[in-house]
Amino acid sequence: MKVLTDIHTHTIASTHAYSTIIENAKAARARGLEAIAMTDHCGELPDSAHIWHFVNLKIIPEYIEGVRILRGAEVNIIDTNGSVDMPEDVMKKLDIVIASIHRPCYGGADEKDHTSTYMGVVENPYVDIIGHSGNPDFAYDYEKVICRARDMGKLIEINAGTFNVRKSNIPNCKKIAQVCKEVGAHICVSSDSHFADYIGAFDNVYKILDEIGFPEELIANRTLDDLKRFLAPRKIID
Repeated sequence: MKVLTDIHTHTIASTHAYSTIIENAKAARARGLEAIAMTDHCGELPDSAHIWHFVNLKIIPEYIEGVRILRGAEVNIIDTNGSVDMPEDVMKKLDIVIASIHRPCYGGADEKDHTSTYMGVVENPYVDIIGHSGNPDFAYDYEKVICRARDMGKLIEINAGTFNVRKSNIPNCKKIAQVCKEVGAHICVSSDSHFADYIGAFDNVYKILDEIGFPEELIANRTLDDLKRFLAPRKIID
């Protein structure tokens, strides 16, 4: 198993991350990746990039160090309706939009709330990926949400960063991957890198996917071409 794109990475624009776009691109090239997405934090997370950062991503070259650079954001889910904190007119111009729950931005209380939250998120036409949803504090009805994500053409992220900073999430991540396998929902494998050395470091995710016999054809970002095909109904990436 080999995934050649990393579509959840951060730069120093998110000030709790520590690498530049060029450093990330060099790390991606060293790992043999075809593409990375720059998906810095936005909006209500306290140290997020300013909205101008995302508006101005159009100036970033399409290729740096021979690696295709996708312009994106990790937006915050802010209520139990699944609302997010980036304006639609900005999201629709991005290549990749990840929607994630971050504790400072969200107040859902229980599994019913979290299920309602994610059901709302997957209806958003500008969201592509449900980010790192294995947190046991925000457990949800996996089958219900994942089936709807499948039907809406959205990806469920299996996040390699979990193995570094969110180890309590690992059992739930495995459950989520298992449900995706059972219902035929696509996933993406990504690093959530906040430092360049973690770009494309997916070995721990590969181990979990191998353990459950996860079908490679359900990994939407195995190659840049695979990712383009998956996103094609909603957006065009050259």
